[in-house]
Amino acid sequence: MTAQHTEGVTRPRPVIVWGARGHAKVLNEFLRQFGYQVVAIFDNDPEAISPLSGVPVFHGANGFDNWRETCPHQGVQSLVAIGGQRGKVRFDIQERLAALGIEPLTAIHPRAFVADDAIIGVGSQILAHSSVGTEVVLGRACIVNTNASVDHESVLGNGVHVAPGATITGCVEIGDYSMIGAGAVVLPRIRIGHNVSIGAGAVVTRHIPDNKVAYGNPARIIRDNEL
Repeated sequence: MTAQHTEGVTRPRPVIVWGARGHAKVLNEFLRQFGYQVVAIFDNDPEAISPLSGVPVFHGANGFDNWRETCPHQGVQSLVAIGGQRGKVRFDIQERLAALGIEPLTAIHPRAFVADDAIIGVGSQILAHSSVGTEVVLGRACIVNTNASVDHESVLGNGVHVAPGATITGCVEIGDYSMIGAGAVVLPRIRIGHNVSIGAGAVVTRHIPDNKVAYGNPARIIRDNEL
């Protein structure tokens, strides 16, 4: 199911969020507009506190199991509010929740543009003032963050994060779990491999292989990137 405007919704639809940081606040801001209510937050940090007033936080796998045992969760959906370079973590948590019957929600902000023929993978998040162009394909659990753009015919794998203000031009390919840093630009027809981290403000002018960190203008490979 996709979070988007629905007329006549009167009863809030429950959703859980994994990740007790600022990204949870960003998601909550527009989920409420679509008639969703965050009923629980989860985080692996045992000292994490809830970022949303009145919403309980549960810690780790034990906290999640306790929640499932004590709270009704039929019909509850999920979003994973984990950004940065942790695309594989975001994807893995989403898939584990889905395997337990808690289906991921696809969240598209009302002030984002998504072309009619774009394919948006389940659990992806398209945030405010971002743009997803014609014939774009996003994998599962992607984030197109605030004011970022993914232009025509680009293909992004699972768990990719396009950070705020980044620009993916046309016909770009990006592998699973890669991150394009804030304000970075990827030029047309560039291929970026799996688990690549592109630094903030970088300009990518040539292909980047798997498992690399690159930054600068033009972007240069600096070191290997560990999962």
